[in-house]
Amino acid sequence: MAKVIAFNKPFGVICQFSGEGDTLANYVNIPDIYPVGRLDKDSEGLVILTDDGYLQNRVSDPKYKKIKTYVVQVEGEITNTATSALEKGVKLKDGMTKPASIKKIEEPDWLWDRSNPIRKRKNIPTSWIEISISEGRNRQVRRMTACVGFPTLRLIRISVDRWKLGNIKVGSYVSF
Repeated sequence: MAKVIAFNKPFGVICQFSGEGDTLANYVNIPDIYPVGRLDKDSEGLVILTDDGYLQNRVSDPKYKKIKTYVVQVEGEITNTATSALEKGVKLKDGMTKPASIKKIEEPDWLWDRSNPIRKRKNIPTSWIEISISEGRNRQVRRMTACVGFPTLRLIRISVDRWKLGNIKVGSYVSF
């Protein structure tokens, strides 16, 4: 039976088991498992790990259109024009994004403190959105929000396909 692990990746952790710096190996000591997709070093939240190559491919390959959902803090009060553009898809250097599902939200009450705090500017407010995408381009959500004029300050993945972050503590994991 396949091993499937849901890990809450902290900010600054590199989404691989080997190499320099803070890696998955510092948190998960289970042999022969690999991340299903990646989260960049500056992002936090749900990373699925498995020893099943078929499952890994089915979830990470964009042709299967598996939905990934993120909670995102952006710089500025995001506008309806910006969210509408994100919903339709935006043109990035590597082409148009597929339509996304977007909703404005309040700052989540379950947020944990981050090891490297978000910069705060006195005269520039921030806002929060929940965004769901079916692609997985490099730094896609960050590039999308920047494209519509609202740079990402904090990005937390809360679900990948059927797996949810739930109450997994930062730096911890659960098995399925």
